[in-house]
Amino acid sequence: MKSYKDLDVYKIGLDLFYLVHPSSLKLPKYELYELGSQIRRSSDSVVSNIIEGYGRRRYKADFIKFLVYSHSSCLETIGHLEKIAKLYPDCFYNMDELINNYEGLGGKLFNFIKYVEENWKN
Repeated sequence: MKSYKDLDVYKIGLDLFYLVHPSSLKLPKYELYELGSQIRRSSDSVVSNIIEGYGRRRYKADFIKFLVYSHSSCLETIGHLEKIAKLYPDCFYNMDELINNYEGLGGKLFNFIKYVEENWKN
């Protein structure tokens, strides 16, 4: 692995971010800086924490810590998506698929964390 860009969790997270961001801008004006901002930040945090953790990969504990942050942000994003699905069902195209994709990403992040814990060399 030459770069964080080689990680599947990064690629999937970035693709999902690019779906979430423009859709969040379709929320009603009064939600753009409330729920809209929260989902944009949490979906971006999934990817940003993978990048920062990879940058600290020399220190296994730091790498794991940032991967855990990424996983937590993934779960947060799912929670925001579930709220939006109920409150504003027309803002996001194919919401069920988006939620399923974030749940799949969460599973991949969990497995990657386990891999790093068990196999990563300092």
